[in-house]
Amino acid sequence: MTNECGWIAQAGSSPARRPLKGTEKADWLIIGAGITGLSAAHSLAQMHPQARIVIVDRQRAAQGASARNSGFVVGHEHPTKDELIGNPGFAGYEVDTAISRAASDEVRQRIARHGIECDFRDSGYFFAVSDPGKLTDVEAKLATLRAVGASAQFLQGEQLNEKLGTRHYQAGIWCGHGNALLQPAKYVKGLLDALPDNVTVFENTDITGLERSGVGRIRARGTAGSIEVKQVMVCLNAFIPRSGIEDSGTFPMELSASLTRPLSDEEFQSIGAVEPWGVLSTRPLGATVRLTPDRRVMIRNTAEYRSRDLTDSELLHRRKHHVLGLQRRFPFLGEQDIQYTWTGHLSASRTGQPYFGKVEEGVFAVAGCNGSGVARGTLWGRLLAEMASGTCSPILESVMRRAQPGWLPPRPLLDIGAMLRMRVEAVRARTEI
Repeated sequence: MTNECGWIAQAGSSPARRPLKGTEKADWLIIGAGITGLSAAHSLAQMHPQARIVIVDRQRAAQGASARNSGFVVGHEHPTKDELIGNPGFAGYEVDTAISRAASDEVRQRIARHGIECDFRDSGYFFAVSDPGKLTDVEAKLATLRAVGASAQFLQGEQLNEKLGTRHYQAGIWCGHGNALLQPAKYVKGLLDALPDNVTVFENTDITGLERSGVGRIRARGTAGSIEVKQVMVCLNAFIPRSGIEDSGTFPMELSASLTRPLSDEEFQSIGAVEPWGVLSTRPLGATVRLTPDRRVMIRNTAEYRSRDLTDSELLHRRKHHVLGLQRRFPFLGEQDIQYTWTGHLSASRTGQPYFGKVEEGVFAVAGCNGSGVARGTLWGRLLAEMASGTCSPILESVMRRAQPGWLPPRPLLDIGAMLRMRVEAVRARTEI
């Protein structure tokens, strides 16, 4: 089968950029042309309009992991038990929510500033479950969400069915005022297409190493050329080890998703002609599901710690799992109704916090989106540009204080521990796939 992202197929491609060849000189180099890298480029161009800024990407720009996520703009996370109001973790949850709200607002500002058409819907989304036992402490969660500025409402049974058009979900919390949905490939393509003239993009360019080339200069080596710069920003997220940064405290996860054909008029009416929606599970390995504005159903119900990409045959097996999840929600949909199936990666950490900061003189990096890359990645790009430019702000200080991804054991202990944890979480989430 073909690993083809439905979001990218619908968004289309920007004009191709040439790969790096020969020797280039620039003031700034950004490694990674996803949401974070492109956001950083926009911010640098605004702060340093006379500077030459270069972005390199190992593949086509704006078609990597950033374009392949589920399109949730996270302003409010589902609080854990320790984070509920009155518990010790609530203070940290308040800070993290302030950061997430700033990140969510940053997305809105980018969309408005650059006129990006990306099916943005500022109508919130749901934390919903099939097994009501997996949505606990409802009143405390509502109070917690409202205390940090969210709109939150508990729905169950028929009331929830009327919103989602499926009886699979039995209980859920709708959360708005910060949470939103968009088409991720259209968003990241919009950032790429809006780059100013002092930003140059090289595609299909693999940076194989960084080295000092003189006082205050860094040479980034590629397979067919090199770039000599003053400052480097590494925005590779799950692929940060490719830049030589091995101790970020983050690890990669590979996810797979499918997108169906549009529902027919008859099918759409049968589910109540509901408004587009998004659902996140309360379990880490539960399904992420969306009904898109063009009446397609997207489902992501696999996530695994992997050190290598899925093969086509392995992806076909994952698609069977997608079909099972689809039919639990919409029995009239089967494998023949899936138009696209693809893989994507995210960067996770043990604490849920990012790696963010100065690696060494002239080199800055960020990783560890923990599943919230649309909003966090957009904000991180600006904040990393501010840090590298020597400026500061209260939100940057908050991010730097919270950027404690936690210690990870060395491999193979990490591999063994991660796989065991994933198996346990998969069992706990079996009703929510």
